[in-house]
Amino acid sequence: MTSEPRHILVVVHTLRDDAIDAAERVCASLRDAGARPVLTRDDLDHLRGDAARLDGVDVLGETAALDDIELAIVLGGDGTILRAAELVRGSAAPVLGINMGHVGFLAEIERDAMDEAVHRVIQRDYDIEERLALQVRVKDADDRVLYETWALNEATVEKASRERMLEVVIEVDGRPLSSFGCDGVVVSTPTGSTAYNFSAGGPVIWPTVAAIAVVPLSAHALFAKPLVVGPDHAVAIEVAEHTNGTGILWCDGRRSHELPPGARVVVRRSADPVRLARLHPAAFTDRLVRKFHLPVIGWRGPAGGAS
Repeated sequence: MTSEPRHILVVVHTLRDDAIDAAERVCASLRDAGARPVLTRDDLDHLRGDAARLDGVDVLGETAALDDIELAIVLGGDGTILRAAELVRGSAAPVLGINMGHVGFLAEIERDAMDEAVHRVIQRDYDIEERLALQVRVKDADDRVLYETWALNEATVEKASRERMLEVVIEVDGRPLSSFGCDGVVVSTPTGSTAYNFSAGGPVIWPTVAAIAVVPLSAHALFAKPLVVGPDHAVAIEVAEHTNGTGILWCDGRRSHELPPGARVVVRRSADPVRLARLHPAAFTDRLVRKFHLPVIGWRGPAGGAS
């Protein structure tokens, strides 16, 4: 009796030569191990001219269905990992990031451990970590849903014009909190707390903490400090009807929707988390120190090895 083929999605940063070489190598290793490498049509079309060894791979949505995908191996940085999370959204497939970029905060390992990663995937030797994601809805003044999407890192309401300030009202669980003019508002997950939220002055949130951060951008207000609310609260940003300009919603920097005056963006925890494959258990503190090159000179550690 033959077993069902194992389909492994390979998502590639097609503008990086090293990622193209890595894609050839990973696909060849998967085939040698009896698995079926899968690429998106766009990635395959970008890579085919330089990668003869990619002939014969399956194509997502054509010769391999989304529900067939066991896991996604990502060759790139955080942006490519976000694209992979978008591709497998709605399935049970976890995402394993191999960092080919600079910081690569979401990546599990660096490029020099790529062969080990493929071997561990074939052996199903990995853990799965679920990360909180956001459900994002744009509503009109009559509470009708105009647009719906999701985010792993953040949902950001920004002004659409550089010359005009955006007037917003922040709401939590249906109650108004504060109104002010600003450049925008970032609503972040713990995963996204080291991304735009961090650059905007928001707090770093450990991935094990279920929370949502709200960070105003360049707000003209006395009370416009970052907020952290529980995961079961709903945060809304209303674009004031009297505002001079329009806004725009961005989710993970990948999906956008225009926000006219009077629009409401309602953000809450999604019922569907994002699943990340982990090969090595590691403290989040160590990841912060390594990725941000934080100075720890002078640290002695707790006496006796215990805190």
